[in-house]
Amino acid sequence: MANDPMLKFVTVPRDMPEKRAPDLRSQDFHEIYAEYADAKAKEQASRCSQCGVPYCQTHCPLHNNIPDWLRLTASGRLQEAYELSQATNTFPEICGRICPQDRLCEGNCVIEQSGHGTVTIGAVEKYITDTAWDQGWVQPIAPISERPESVGIIGAGPGGLAAADVLRRAGLQVTVYDRYDRGGGLMTYGIPGFKLEKDVVIRRIEQLEQGGVELKLNCEVGTDISFGAIRGKHDAVIIATGVYKSRELQGPGAGAAGIVRAIDYLTASSKQWFGDAVPEIDSGELNASGKRVVVIGGGDTAMDCVRTAIRQGATSVKCLYRRDRANMPGSQREVNNAEEEGVIFEWLSAPKGFLGDPITAVKVQKMRLGAPDATGRQRPEEIEGAEYDEPADLVIKALGFEPEDLPGLWEQPELAVTRWGTIKAEFTSGRTEMDGVYAVGDIVRGASLVVWAIRDGRDTAAAVLADIDAAATMAAE
Repeated sequence: MANDPMLKFVTVPRDMPEKRAPDLRSQDFHEIYAEYADAKAKEQASRCSQCGVPYCQTHCPLHNNIPDWLRLTASGRLQEAYELSQATNTFPEICGRICPQDRLCEGNCVIEQSGHGTVTIGAVEKYITDTAWDQGWVQPIAPISERPESVGIIGAGPGGLAAADVLRRAGLQVTVYDRYDRGGGLMTYGIPGFKLEKDVVIRRIEQLEQGGVELKLNCEVGTDISFGAIRGKHDAVIIATGVYKSRELQGPGAGAAGIVRAIDYLTASSKQWFGDAVPEIDSGELNASGKRVVVIGGGDTAMDCVRTAIRQGATSVKCLYRRDRANMPGSQREVNNAEEEGVIFEWLSAPKGFLGDPITAVKVQKMRLGAPDATGRQRPEEIEGAEYDEPADLVIKALGFEPEDLPGLWEQPELAVTRWGTIKAEFTSGRTEMDGVYAVGDIVRGASLVVWAIRDGRDTAAAVLADIDAAATMAAE
């Protein structure tokens, strides 16, 4: 269970269907625990020192008005707290669940820095928004007036949906195109249900659809519809595809059966959560049940994989990371959670090769940290003669994601990209070098956080509105 004290009382993690905890989001749950949960929220919120320099706010990518909605929560004004939270964040209940608060708001809390333990900002944010949904305070999307201009958004992840929300509230006609059969992107298929309950994502998507946003699902741009066709149908296009190309493992035996991509593994698990038929789960290909699992990587995706494997009933789960604990990119809170659940971390360890086909073991090379590289991080170095074989029946590669070749896939050579393959776009506005085409989220930043995608989506939607209004003014003159 997570270390955040609020999480123990406000929600119950939802596991895989066969292991799912009883649904305590029922009336009985609220009758028993609502008063206590409300007291805990007020208790945590009242700990905010209301400091003159709100580092929690400045370190939040959305610059949420955290001290103000904590003050409102402490005084019992939950509806006002929700409205203030919603004013700067399209999906506060999602950020409250999955943001790495230990690296952002909570990690920079003045009380935390003084050694007294942080205010549990994420848990309070989640609580007040869940309460808003329960009490009917979440208002439907209802534009004051309709406008004829339309915007096409490619990608139904957090960046695309955040942009859709802003544009639709302004009265524009919005169509979102996505390759998957459900909206939400990685929020739906890449983040496990025990961290982010899927009904929390789906209700936001339903809110958008009920507000007039059209979702075209199972729609692969470049195959089912061309980028040119989308551009021709709309006054503006926002590219919000995210990055889905997995980084590959190197070394002898890297192509053996039983070595799988993290995105495939997590997607299969999420589909099973929805009750979908998943042949790869049934066959064991993407199922950790009864297996010795080794996950390679040290980011949040790796943490999602190890914790999912535990829930699927793996006999053992180990995580290999080539640097030490202090230098891993993932959330330390997630590492703590994984350790509490039985995951073993092999620090300063890297795969050198793979034995068997199907996989039977990973050849592990022990590492040490040497001189800093160009980024200032200490470079991992091999320790000569320090190798061993780690038994494994399933290896999950969670080495991060890279952008797909969108100019090639979409036959748009004029779509400018950086040397990393991400789309070249203006900071804050998302404008690309193609007229009327914008880009947001990971396809611009590289693999990053949901909260940054939301920020990009909101900022770019504002730029789209400004550009459309400017064009309309020029046409009228």
